[in-house]
Amino acid sequence: MTVDGTPPRGDVQNYIDGDWRDPSSDQGQDVINPATGETLTYVGFSSEADVDAAVEAGQAAFEDWSATPVEERIQPLFEFKRLLEEHQDELAEILVQEHGKTFAEAMGELRRGIENVEVACGIPSMMQSGHLPNAAPDIDETAVRKPLGVFTAITPFNFPGMIPLWFLPYAVATGNAFVLKPSEQDPIVAQHLFELLDETDFPDGVVQLVHGSVDSVNTLLDHDGIEGASFVGSTPVAKTVYERGAGNGKRVQAQGGAKNHVIVTETANLDFAAKKTVSSACACGGERCLANDVAVVEESVYDEFVDRVVEEAKAQQVGYGLDDGTDIGALITPEHEARVRDLIATGVDEGAELLLDGRDVDVESYDGNFLAPTVFGDIDPEMTLAQEEIFGPVLGLMSVGDVDEAIDVLNRSDFGNAASLFTGSGADARKVRHEADVGNLGVNAGTAAPMPFFHFGGRKDSFFGDLHAQGEDMIHFYTDKTVYIERWPDA
Repeated sequence: MTVDGTPPRGDVQNYIDGDWRDPSSDQGQDVINPATGETLTYVGFSSEADVDAAVEAGQAAFEDWSATPVEERIQPLFEFKRLLEEHQDELAEILVQEHGKTFAEAMGELRRGIENVEVACGIPSMMQSGHLPNAAPDIDETAVRKPLGVFTAITPFNFPGMIPLWFLPYAVATGNAFVLKPSEQDPIVAQHLFELLDETDFPDGVVQLVHGSVDSVNTLLDHDGIEGASFVGSTPVAKTVYERGAGNGKRVQAQGGAKNHVIVTETANLDFAAKKTVSSACACGGERCLANDVAVVEESVYDEFVDRVVEEAKAQQVGYGLDDGTDIGALITPEHEARVRDLIATGVDEGAELLLDGRDVDVESYDGNFLAPTVFGDIDPEMTLAQEEIFGPVLGLMSVGDVDEAIDVLNRSDFGNAASLFTGSGADARKVRHEADVGNLGVNAGTAAPMPFFHFGGRKDSFFGDLHAQGEDMIHFYTDKTVYIERWPDA
């Protein structure tokens, strides 16, 4: 198969030990274009034997790969980066077809993934550790980082191109083997990523792909040949993955759900803040863990800010992500669309003011899973809209007396993924920086998305583990230190 801008005609396959193989269980599901309802392909689920084969191939490849000079290990990544950039447009088109987001959003997602490959190419410097001559009389000591074996990542539907690249490049550059289990809802982009990997010089068994559902995840988490697991998804599943993996003696990093807040002060540029707030809440259909779907606004500018938000939200064009002018694409499945609609109804029932209702959107020529931006006013911290992750284009606004009250609202959340502050006051910015209990914080930035040379933060119910995705944390996660103590009595 080749990357040609269209979904594959055949079914999705596993990539094990350098070969394409059909998953061998009798379970699977269709992959549906969420904007058109078209069946794109079929993904079969892997059996326990399929997962075993991938892990065993990774173990067999690990010994030679971990001993390969680091400068040689990164050469396939340089080639992979070149191939990703060469095929970025085609990959983005496929991503739109299977996920529903817009072409521009897909291009941005892939760019962020490519940036992680770029950072991983710097592993020769990033893996260096400490050396201390004369640490004791006639003794020199050196800390040496060593890879551990076979790692896995279980990645979500909302960023099928980027999130696998949070993990894979770092795992293999540090000398480990790697098994990806992507979401079964949109696995085609992952398959094409591995087609590009197959064109590089990675030895067989170093990078592998297995498709499946919960049974495949559990097999990986229970497998004695897996040293560690990375996960991104909802909080209940993240907690389960963390507990199961850690209970089996594995390193685990599990990114969970979110309930992110925008704080808007009276000194903010309200036009700019409104534009970025709507974009943050509604981009990618709201299906992202960095979506700020609660805006906490100082009461002196609340009414003025609400007017600007509603005007900006009304201007968003809902449609097929491959059509020009589309701002918001389709949601991933009819079931997920129904869940978001139920949460909107709950907001109405609980007494929030429905300022803009996106449920009656009509997208000409398409019968997909569409919702337009929906805006609520006068929500309070006890409402479901203020507490539960929506994962749809829904924004709630609340009024507060001052920045201290806004920080209190933010910190009362069970989640601690991200927040954004819009202000013209350095004092307010400093206060929020020191007091907001979140892992990613943006000031006059609608979405607090860290560049790949920094780790992707998160705390409370948004993250389980101690080492995050991206950046230096990845080096610590995929390696362990050996301390080498050296004395030469006759020297």
